[in-house]
Amino acid sequence: MHLRALLLTLVLLLPGLAHASGPLTIAAASDLRFALDEIVEAYREAYPDDRVRVTYGSSGRMTTQILNGAPYDIFFSADIAYPKRLHAEGAAVTEPSVYAIGRIVLWSNRMDASELTLEDLTRDDIRRVAIASPTHAPYGVRAQEALKAAGVWDALQPKIVNGDNIAQTARMVQAGGADIGIIALSLAEFPDLAEHPHYLIDDALHEPLTQGFVITRRGADKDTAHRFAGFMGRDTAREIMQRYGFEMPGSG
Repeated sequence: MHLRALLLTLVLLLPGLAHASGPLTIAAASDLRFALDEIVEAYREAYPDDRVRVTYGSSGRMTTQILNGAPYDIFFSADIAYPKRLHAEGAAVTEPSVYAIGRIVLWSNRMDASELTLEDLTRDDIRRVAIASPTHAPYGVRAQEALKAAGVWDALQPKIVNGDNIAQTARMVQAGGADIGIIALSLAEFPDLAEHPHYLIDDALHEPLTQGFVITRRGADKDTAHRFAGFMGRDTAREIMQRYGFEMPGSG
């Protein structure tokens, strides 16, 4: 009996032990694609034994996935409202923390966006305007708010095309699916896109893009989750984020 009880205990413990020693899994808003890739590279240099996997997507969709049991240990959202929801529903074990403030820009690879304003988007020579979907992408919500504040939202309806997330929206403009797009400054600062100038949209036209993160219930006992969360507050990570146009909490 004692041997059977011991075997049963091991069977119950092994999945947890395997998870605790497995790779750190991160779900991250797609505006972080380039900045977080650099941060993960710096983290791996500091902790070469830690394995890290990152999945990028829209914050709204990832929140739903985590609530449905998706295997992510940390969630970096483009809107702190989503981590707050996870915490309120018991799917996160840490209080939501602000890690950055984002900005939106007009960007195009076929015209000089720096010479344009939101009002110019109604011009006849601009046929399609890309924004992320406001239904689940925070950058789409802020783009919609800015266009409404500028008084051009209704006039632009026949021209607007939606990307599933902000990275897909940028790719849509690059590929010619739209003449111009409202994308994240953090993407416009990536060298490939930075070859083309952007127009920084006045942040008084929309609610702040306050970005937050949490450690999920799945990552509660994982040392790497807490180590990576701490690394995001270090100068190395903050300098990378600032280089991509993010405003950092406590920097003002």
